[in-house]
Amino acid sequence: MSKTLVIAAHPNIAQSAVNKRWLAQLRRYSERFTVHELYAAYPDGKIDIAAEQRLADAHQTLVLQFPVYWFNCPPLLKQWLDDVKKTAIAVSLGTPAADYTREGAVGCTVAEALRPFELSLRYCNADYRPMFAFHTIDSNAGYTEAALQAIEQSAVDYVAWLDALAQAA
Repeated sequence: MSKTLVIAAHPNIAQSAVNKRWLAQLRRYSERFTVHELYAAYPDGKIDIAAEQRLADAHQTLVLQFPVYWFNCPPLLKQWLDDVKKTAIAVSLGTPAADYTREGAVGCTVAEALRPFELSLRYCNADYRPMFAFHTIDSNAGYTEAALQAIEQSAVDYVAWLDALAQAA
């Protein structure tokens, strides 16, 4: 089975509850997943495009993992997308799912808010698959025990989603 490449883009992973936990879970299965943290690899923001293309080409499945920043991705991932290669996304959202409805605070679904990713991937003829999205509370509010348990479950669910994605490829 070919490994899945997870491009993780979190500008402050040490302070993350969700993305940091997801990466820890993926690292338990290093035979199945390659975790590549953009901000750790390129602290100066200068991406080695050729190396990134080789890394992406060496994997059958590519997933972009990031926290949603103002209805978009962190800047280094945007640069990576522009410069390297396109492909499924896994996102954490610091708001409850109810906010991402027509009646909610955001006024649209997550898929609608992140439609530029789908459009970009389809334009590049990528085999775009449905995203993995995890809603939580605003991280600035702190995490209750129930929220931390939900994060733990999301890490297990994330691995299952990635496995299903790789099997469908």
